[in-house]
Amino acid sequence: MHSEFGEFFSLFPSLSLSFFISFIMSNRTSSSRHDDYILMLPFLAHGHLIPFLALAKQIHQRTGITLIIASTKLNINYLRRSSSNQYENSDSGIHFSELPFTSSDHGLPPNTETTENLSLAEVIGLFCASLSLETPCRNLIHESIGKYGRPPLCVISDAFMGWAVGVANSFDTVSITFTTCGAYGTAAYMSIWLELPHRKTESEEFEVTGFPKRCRFHRSQLHQFLTAADGSDRWSRFFQPQLKLSLKSHAWLCYTVEEVETFGLQILRDYVKRPVWCVGSLLPQAVLNDKSCSPSSSLSFSKQRVSKEVGISVEKLFEWLDSQEPKSVLYISFGSQNTIGATQMMELAIGLEKSLKPFVWVIRPPLGFDLKGEFRQEWLPEGFEERAKGKNLGLLVRNWAPQLDILAHKSIGAFLSHCGWNSVQESLSQGVPIISWPIAAEQSHNSKMLVEEKGVCVELTKGALGSIVGDEVKKVIDLVMESNGEGEEMRKRASEIKLQIRAAVKEEGGHKGSALKAIDDFVAFLAHREENVKSKDIIT
Repeated sequence: MHSEFGEFFSLFPSLSLSFFISFIMSNRTSSSRHDDYILMLPFLAHGHLIPFLALAKQIHQRTGITLIIASTKLNINYLRRSSSNQYENSDSGIHFSELPFTSSDHGLPPNTETTENLSLAEVIGLFCASLSLETPCRNLIHESIGKYGRPPLCVISDAFMGWAVGVANSFDTVSITFTTCGAYGTAAYMSIWLELPHRKTESEEFEVTGFPKRCRFHRSQLHQFLTAADGSDRWSRFFQPQLKLSLKSHAWLCYTVEEVETFGLQILRDYVKRPVWCVGSLLPQAVLNDKSCSPSSSLSFSKQRVSKEVGISVEKLFEWLDSQEPKSVLYISFGSQNTIGATQMMELAIGLEKSLKPFVWVIRPPLGFDLKGEFRQEWLPEGFEERAKGKNLGLLVRNWAPQLDILAHKSIGAFLSHCGWNSVQESLSQGVPIISWPIAAEQSHNSKMLVEEKGVCVELTKGALGSIVGDEVKKVIDLVMESNGEGEEMRKRASEIKLQIRAAVKEEGGHKGSALKAIDDFVAFLAHREENVKSKDIIT
């Protein structure tokens, strides 16, 4: 707990947190409540934008504080579509602000404002270009001071936007880092990037600062650009300074559940040496209820989070899912910006066909081809899609599917996933075990945690070029989806995590879930600091 916050409560040990929040909020004048606002700065990737939007909604619903989410024009348009206009209006308290940005000024293709469908060279180009948002951000805060009469209560910035810590400090406001990954994955990703431990040994395995010796990491778990990083390369020159700056923020918010990641949170808190509040799964409340998705509510969950075109008839998709036995279908997706190699794609299809398990596969062209281009049948075994349809064994969905709605359907028995953190949260919120195929970012660390610490995952292979054969695919699918043995144990453990995720955001009978308590704790921290600043101003 932050020292200021802890000292306050040590003076008044009988004062409850909820009373403190109520006292602070109710004793402000109506004008001061109106003037309170928080600035949010998500990174330029859809997997980061959506959690920021969901967090803004959560904070506003619990506090009434105004939230301003600032990003580039195309990302703001995406957020507006994703919110379905349910957040941004004169009374909603959630507003969007465009930061000037021209991708071509940074050697990027026109209208490149997110990591989707970019080559590796273009991805790091976008990362470096994001540094140019600092000046527009400063200008926005100056404009906001003119409108609200004060700086924001705090600046909540992505862990990749470390420069925002200095911006917040220059306006004498609180800097908060929000990691849109889990605690374990965040700690591993930061520690490895900042220290490059794999370069200090010839061994394939290596230890990572902050993790016990039993949690040895392997070179195969690192993306190619991290394996090659030496501190002077372009990737290191971006990540190392930005992550170091994020470590200087006043506190952290983490996109996870306290009860689910107790081990990872202990590591993260020891590593960042700051308060870390867990804000929960940030999924739509409806999907965390105990009722299964039904055709009448198709897309109701996904449309609250993502604005994309579905690559199949929604009615056809859910009619097919309804026709399958409970927990019998394998859902396959590698996220919104990933794909696999052509040889891997062929072997995955062979294994699927051998397993005889029903499946829904969100499919894109393989590596080396335009991800937005037309999918060719030559990338699959001859007649594969026709046989799947004819035997009622599977559906291929081009480009994008309503993932959250699919995972919430009673027919889904497992998820073959790249282990991006949004996908992990969505799967476990429905008690669905995972077959992992991590590809980039911290995904291998997420997979490692789910396999070793939680027992809800089996890893099939790693990376976009990892070795894979059809027989092994069948073996892993059979293991995870079997109705007894290890498959059944994985489902039980996943169901336990589902209950923990849902309990974290419940408030009933005077009991408040851990994620809601964390939001209140965070707001109380801000309120206490503001009162201290006001007191000092009065004294001086």
